Amino acid sequence: MTRFAHFVAIDWSGAVGAEHRGIAIAICGHGRAVPALVPPPGRYWSRAAVLDWLEHALPDDSLVGFDLGPALPFVDRGAYFPGWPESPRDAHSLWALVERLCAADPHLAATSFVDHPDAALHFRRHGGREGASFGGGRGRLRATEVAQHRQGLNPYSNFNLVGAAQVGKSSLTGMRLLRRLGGRLPVWPFDPLPPVGSAVVEIYTSLAALAAGRARGRAKMRDIAALNLALASPAIDSDPMPGSGTIDDHASDAILTAAWMRRHAGCAGLWTPAGLSPIIARTEGWTFGVT
Repeated sequence: MTRFAHFVAIDWSGAVGAEHRGIAIAICGHGRAVPALVPPPGRYWSRAAVLDWLEHALPDDSLVGFDLGPALPFVDRGAYFPGWPESPRDAHSLWALVERLCAADPHLAATSFVDHPDAALHFRRHGGREGASFGGGRGRLRATEVAQHRQGLNPYSNFNLVGAAQVGKSSLTGMRLLRRLGGRLPVWPFDPLPPVGSAVVEIYTSLAALAAGRARGRAKMRDIAALNLALASPAIDSDPMPGSGTIDDHASDAILTAAWMRRHAGCAGLWTPAGLSPIIARTEGWTFGVT
């Protein structure tokens, strides 16, 4: 049994602009009721609106999962940005650096950070621009991403900003949001998990899909029938979503993952994964559910 009363999954977006179809929020309580989508204040969610919702509308004792990488690789080279004197010592300092360099970027964007001449050396960007320190291939991975691969997932480096599988933009914009939260919501494992109140964790929506029986490479669900098959699986054990027809895959990701979090938040082993060392907890973080 978990102490959390509500379970929130947020499918995030690093796209350019004010509002984003790629952001979806789903929430549920205990029991089997299908998670509900939280309606955006406008046509779509903006990153600033998500921050406002977290600060003013999040129910007490919520476990909030963000589908983004809250930090960059560190332990493989002993630094986020080897050779850069400003390379931060931990994730909180990394968030502060991203926020400082991007303070003028609207909509919690992070363009100024990846354009910074010292940071740019480490990123793969559009137009064939690959920094000399990117590392080739998928790029540098965090320890939790190496563990994700062993678990059947298909992670890419947070230093990669190119292609459909890139996660770097959502990670950097997410760091700005986490910095703006200013400690009002602890972020596990960078912060200790508090005995009461709400907390944030990193999620990987494909992990919930795999647990529900979706095949690797077919994690996305774009019709309600497919979503309901996943919700009915033993690993999720949720009531179905009413209706039929198509559904946005960002919405289905959030719904399924919120139900998965409800089912698994009380699993003690998921809070103490074998690969999570103190230095990883301080610098790279860990994806909840990765063992």
